[in-house]
Amino acid sequence: MYLGVFMRKSIIAFYKFVDINDPKLLKSDLIFFLKDTSILGTIILSKEGINGMCSSNEIEIKSFKDFIFKNILFSDIDIKESFYEETPFKKMSIKIKNEIVPIGDEEVKPSIKVGKYVEPEKWDEFISHEDVVLIDTRNDFEVKLGSFYGSVNPETKSFREFPLWWRKNKDKYQGKKIAMFCTGGIRCEKSTSYLINNGVKDVFHLKGGILNYFEKLRLNEKSKWKGECFVFDQRVSLTPELMAGNFELCFGCRNPINEKDKVQECYEPGVTCPNCHDIKSEKKKSGLRERQKQALLNFMRKKKKVMSL
Repeated sequence: MYLGVFMRKSIIAFYKFVDINDPKLLKSDLIFFLKDTSILGTIILSKEGINGMCSSNEIEIKSFKDFIFKNILFSDIDIKESFYEETPFKKMSIKIKNEIVPIGDEEVKPSIKVGKYVEPEKWDEFISHEDVVLIDTRNDFEVKLGSFYGSVNPETKSFREFPLWWRKNKDKYQGKKIAMFCTGGIRCEKSTSYLINNGVKDVFHLKGGILNYFEKLRLNEKSKWKGECFVFDQRVSLTPELMAGNFELCFGCRNPINEKDKVQECYEPGVTCPNCHDIKSEKKKSGLRERQKQALLNFMRKKKKVMSL
């Protein structure tokens, strides 16, 4: 299907916590459908549900959505769609894992219980109340790009660390309403379920996450959001207008960097940035320099080949 070569690209994000008895069978069905398309992205399956992001032209994405909706398990799945000039994915990957978003606690079941949803239009007002503690459930490197004013940063390196952080800090927040948010809402399904399992009664989360907040409100003077939002694809970050942001990844450590980072003496393209320069060994740096050299040579060969056609 190449009708969409000159069309804008549709990017969809979706997840649902639902019991899937046979993830392998579902994976086979997805592979069979996708094999004759140019759809790219990542889909994660487990017995607890589905989580995915995909991109292609609008015709193929509509066909894919129809395919998903026909499955009785996903007939009511919420699919968020946005549009860009280029796809942010390089390949199509379907993986089966123990969890669609790992928190490491088998007792956490968002399909059974989660916190109360707060609509984006009511979020800023809600988190302004003095009895509300606002917690950013994303990883530390994501929070550094942008967050809501006044939010608590647990400074986790991965979402699996969240339960430990909560156990160490929960006494600070007794008697408070807990409001949580993340990129697209999926991590908060797990974190609010975890807190409810651990006896917290007043638990809330931003419906659809930061990206839904951006879509519904955009940025205005009254917004409590500041900065950009990290996303796990080639766009790296998005502005509140849902446009590609000002960050890219350091190929040495995979942390986001901006123009200020790239003018630092410790920045070396493809090798180090201010986040990793002092902690990376000389042996590692040497290997990355060689990789960067080979990547540039391959790029020049491909460019020369294209120009000779």
